Amino acid sequence: MASAAQGAWIERQFGLSARGTNIRTELMAGLTTFMVMSYIIAVNPSILSFNGELTVTQVATVTCLVAGVMSIAMGLYANIAIALAPGLGINAIVAFTLVGSMGLTFPQAMGVVVAEGIIITLLVLTGVRKYVLEVVPLALKQAISVGIGFFILFIGLKNAGLVTFISGTDGPVGTTTGLLELSPLNTWPIFVVMVGLLVTLVFIARNHKAALLLGIIAATVAAFIVPGDVTSLPDDPLRGPDFALLGEFSFGFIGELGILTAILVVFSLMLADFFDTMGTLIGVGSQAGYLDEDGNLPNAERPLLVDSLAAIAGGASSSSSATSYIESSAGVGVGGRTGLVTVTTGVLFLLALPFVNLVNAIPSVATAPALIVVGVLMVGVLGGETATATVNAIRQKGIDFASVEEAFPVVVTMLMMPLTFNITNGIGAGFVTWVLMKVAAGHGRRVHPAMYAIAAAFLIYFLRWALFDAEF
Repeated sequence: MASAAQGAWIERQFGLSARGTNIRTELMAGLTTFMVMSYIIAVNPSILSFNGELTVTQVATVTCLVAGVMSIAMGLYANIAIALAPGLGINAIVAFTLVGSMGLTFPQAMGVVVAEGIIITLLVLTGVRKYVLEVVPLALKQAISVGIGFFILFIGLKNAGLVTFISGTDGPVGTTTGLLELSPLNTWPIFVVMVGLLVTLVFIARNHKAALLLGIIAATVAAFIVPGDVTSLPDDPLRGPDFALLGEFSFGFIGELGILTAILVVFSLMLADFFDTMGTLIGVGSQAGYLDEDGNLPNAERPLLVDSLAAIAGGASSSSSATSYIESSAGVGVGGRTGLVTVTTGVLFLLALPFVNLVNAIPSVATAPALIVVGVLMVGVLGGETATATVNAIRQKGIDFASVEEAFPVVVTMLMMPLTFNITNGIGAGFVTWVLMKVAAGHGRRVHPAMYAIAAAFLIYFLRWALFDAEF
């Protein structure tokens, strides 16, 4: 009786039937999303503890805590399959720029994160953030989705070790000097990747919804079997969590940096949070069938509010800004469609708290095949076929590549993300070139006034080094 009552509550809360899914699929999708996202438990501490001011255990603790609580909040309040965790990119700005280059303490740097989170939350509550999300042209939204797909594909190839840099040559990709080349396929980590990729593709070809998860499991098992120390159980796997960083933030950065620099720093982080989230909602939303006929996300204010509060929570806990994760597309890829996916992912993050070191036994080469496959699948938006929230396929207008006016900003958006390893750069370049091409073609009046404002903001962002001698 209790089980039936629980099932009825889950159906009422998440509307599984209406979205064509079931409890088993949602739980499997939540586990898959957690498996793909769990790398952040190890990566975030490695970045934020670079100077020894914060310990690995402390950062791993708040990483799991924030990811768990905010993912559960997203699932219950917004009912979408998009999980949250401290975001890569902003954590690097916090560690290596605000602390490393500009001399802020970590509490002051986290104060910057809290400040930009408060501003974004106010934009959500006043409807500005959702308004901006809806005035973006459909072609640009599709380009963002494809660009994120290429970005994920590149992350997967990079994590897999399948692409490496040629040292001693000039190249635009990443922070390392060098062009990219195919790695020699003669190492055990690459063998593990191939096992995971093969298993994933076989099950995808057979339309198995758990293909990504099965690929991760197969690769992890292979990593333990092969020689070469590809992975191993960490020391002291039952080390308890350390919550000492909670509440360790300060707004002293204003006095330390000065008003102008402080405003630019907050503005920069705000743009990264604002449009990274927009890209994730569009990319995952398109894959999951959340978008309507105009490419908009119905009830977008709910996920946007949770995402904004997550930025505040991330700064207040010293985990860096938490944001919606594009890796959520892995869970959507195995059939996840509702907030039950996100709640499952959040619970798993909380359950990982006592075992923060044990999670590291899943090597990045084991999750790389899932990222590679998901990245390829997300490019499918170019076919013009997407799904609505009612899971009925509809035909949308494809991108007109024959028109330079539309094709140029679309291609720039798609390529800038993987080539600069930054989603915000791609989105910003897309906005600026979209407005520029429309004006150049004499169609400036067709551009929404908000697009001009956003493009101008991104111009300031891109020219911050020249205009303000910015260091970030």
